[in-house]
Amino acid sequence: MSIVGARPNFMKIASIARAIEDCNNTWADRFIEHLIVHTGQHYDNRMSTLFFEELDLPKPSINLEVGSASHAVQTAQIMERFEPVILEEQPDILLVVGDVNSTIACTLVASKIQYGGTARRTRPIIGHVEAGLRSFDRDMPEEINRILTDALSDILFITEESAITNLKREGILREKIHFVGNVMIDTLISHTEKAKQLDVLASLGLKHEPYGVVTIHRPSNVDSADMLKVVTEYIGRIGARIPLVFPIHPRTRFNLDRFGLSDGFAQSKSILLTEPLGYLEFLNLLIHATLVLTDSGGIQEETTFLGVPCITLRNNTERPATVSLGSNHLVGKNPDKIIQIVDDILSGRGKKGKIPPLWDGNAGKRIVDILVRILK
Repeated sequence: MSIVGARPNFMKIASIARAIEDCNNTWADRFIEHLIVHTGQHYDNRMSTLFFEELDLPKPSINLEVGSASHAVQTAQIMERFEPVILEEQPDILLVVGDVNSTIACTLVASKIQYGGTARRTRPIIGHVEAGLRSFDRDMPEEINRILTDALSDILFITEESAITNLKREGILREKIHFVGNVMIDTLISHTEKAKQLDVLASLGLKHEPYGVVTIHRPSNVDSADMLKVVTEYIGRIGARIPLVFPIHPRTRFNLDRFGLSDGFAQSKSILLTEPLGYLEFLNLLIHATLVLTDSGGIQEETTFLGVPCITLRNNTERPATVSLGSNHLVGKNPDKIIQIVDDILSGRGKKGKIPPLWDGNAGKRIVDILVRILK
């Protein structure tokens, strides 16, 4: 049983679902019944349904239809609705990915469940995909989710070597940790050619010229009027240097309107605000971008694989390989520093970096092979 709840989860599970299908088609004695449970954490078409179609994901067997709420309410509702599901289905393995509320909520339920009856085990083996990533910033809700999920998981699948140090420091036994690579990169690799066939710029009414991509959604950047004002100001300064495409997260759009900051973007001819894009549309934008400004985690990894200079608008990152090896610049929130990095990139001095180890498109296969071996 795999848990998905938010857009990044869909990209990660797509790789694993494909590896399970390949396994079932190849080995007659390795039949795996795979159930996907969608918590409904992201629930509108652009944030959810479209991704299942584009990624060729099987439709979820179950949708908990939780929707938006505070962290406490959302986590509690997922737990309450998931418990009868896991008791009914009694999976051998529960696979959770990433660091969203759906991840920790379902992990908590599974770690305390007691199957009873004729089940082969009292609770499922819990596997965490993308384990061991740490920003060391506990003001980030995702950091709390990561730490707790790793502490409760039986098998920890990691994307980069720094995660081994992090997990061992927290008392996780080394034999639980498996360095498998990055399932999000698996999905990127398998969909790159399809994405390249799209002409997203033309569909947005833009010319084929250098451009940047912007994604901003983290509470630390958008939930404060003062901070969001600073963000809009330096995005405006960057837009004066290079056209920007800004697929805007619902949270960001809401706060721009709430704080009266929308007019600046509306009046700009070089900053194009769009609705959230589908996976293939957004991947097309990334492939051809001159630079990317983001506070997302996954985009740091995607740009590193693509060799696109990325400016991460945060003081920390849980994905240090994207900085030490890849094309990611961790710049904090100093506008002058951000503008300097932009100018460096536009003058050809941006980082290209290299691809981290095992980001080769086979992480999903490694995960499935390990799970089959453990069950046997």
